[in-house]
Amino acid sequence: MKNNNKTLNLLNWIENTGNKLPHPVTIFAVFTLAVVVLSHILYVLDVSVTYNGVNNETMEREMVTVEAISLLVPEGIAYMFTSVVGNFTTFVALGPVLVAMLGVGIAEKSGYISAFMTNTVTRAPSKLVTPIVVLMGVLSNAAASVGYVVLVPLGAIIFLGFRRHPLAGLAAAFAGVSGGYSANLVLGTNDPLLSGISTEAAGLIDPGYTVLATDNWFFMLASTFIIVILGTLITDKLVEPRLGNYDKEIEASEGGGITTLERKGLMWANISALAVISGVALLVLIPGAPLQGEDGSIINSPFIDSIIFIMMLIFLVPGVVYGIATKAIENDKDVAELMTDSLSTMSGFIVLIFFAAQFVAFFNYTNLGTIIAVNGASILEALNLGGVPVLVSLIFITALINLFMAADSAKWAIMAPVFVPMFMQLGIAPEVTQVAYRIGDSSTNIISPLMPFFPLIVAFAQRYGKENGIGTVVSLMLPYSVIFIIVWSVFFVIWYMFGIPTGPGASLNY
Repeated sequence: MKNNNKTLNLLNWIENTGNKLPHPVTIFAVFTLAVVVLSHILYVLDVSVTYNGVNNETMEREMVTVEAISLLVPEGIAYMFTSVVGNFTTFVALGPVLVAMLGVGIAEKSGYISAFMTNTVTRAPSKLVTPIVVLMGVLSNAAASVGYVVLVPLGAIIFLGFRRHPLAGLAAAFAGVSGGYSANLVLGTNDPLLSGISTEAAGLIDPGYTVLATDNWFFMLASTFIIVILGTLITDKLVEPRLGNYDKEIEASEGGGITTLERKGLMWANISALAVISGVALLVLIPGAPLQGEDGSIINSPFIDSIIFIMMLIFLVPGVVYGIATKAIENDKDVAELMTDSLSTMSGFIVLIFFAAQFVAFFNYTNLGTIIAVNGASILEALNLGGVPVLVSLIFITALINLFMAADSAKWAIMAPVFVPMFMQLGIAPEVTQVAYRIGDSSTNIISPLMPFFPLIVAFAQRYGKENGIGTVVSLMLPYSVIFIIVWSVFFVIWYMFGIPTGPGASLNY
């Protein structure tokens, strides 16, 4: 397959530029230092803003005036030294992600998730292979990064088993896993992470505002069908015809199925998962059940408040049952070790959150986010762009930034304190701003050489041709990226204009 020279030149420039960027931890450290210096400059200049916000004491909307607070005066220096530990341990995103990973990690480490996806995809009818591969890619997002490691190479193997080009299967799976990263039928570990950051950012304008992990669920559920349909059409009509026939003889059965013991374990694990879901349903739906809200409400209820723990159980129980059935788990020590292993993979995330938490806390303390948001909203109001244009602009701004900074949580931790309050001043709810961000972030994951798993995808592609490199993968994925961001944005605009909530109880307007 010949690569377009212009595309390769662009990729080389993006890769070289991106490689010059420091580690995200360093970026947050530098940004935090910048907040310290800038806060003092604005404090000396006596900068302040007045806006229609929420009074912290009365919790009622009124005209509020805030001034820049310096971190280099005695009170500010004392705050920096005394708040570091609290900033980290109380950061909204930290607890939910770690709790969810206790369950997801067990399900992944025991082999349950891998067996479930392998069994589902390999049993698909030939005409449904492409949509099933894309769909399983999207669903794998609930288990963090497992889709990259398991489903992408499996997609190539499945296509080869059906005498189709393996790179087309790889592309279909990668499009679902990474291009559809923000779509899913269920909540994933990314939902509490992003909603936690959004809550922190919304607090700049409204301290009592909370963005729940479920607040994008309706839109992301509907987006799953959009991504599956688009991914199927692009694979079957554009990508695979361009690849042509694959004539090389390669063993197609490698990893293409599961053993009898694994199948037995999968059966009992799935039964246990249904039992957990049924048990939770009884605690929610029976009149007077403990997880119901007032007057039988589900939206504002203990069920919604405990969704992270419930998600942990849905992964934890079948993961343990599968491990016992397949002898991957022999005693309680094995369970504890698998949990420990799963959290050890989050060490990089924990370090990043430590520095991100300081940046967000200092940003909030100094009122810089509020000052930027109010002034930015004033500029946007003067331009008379309206809600839809600014939201679409955010989608494409995020997509561009994603080419240089692929860590979605790191990007949102930087962008949310600016865009969430700014858009709140324009009457746009934080939940909606978060959706716009997620569309842009997902759409260019698959063409970003800086995405952490991109080198792994290139390595998978080289199994089917040593000449396959970065240009090969990007040329495969470029049609998905372009079509995803265009169609997904149009779908989002239609959704927004029809006033459909993005999640249960979520609002479109602030």
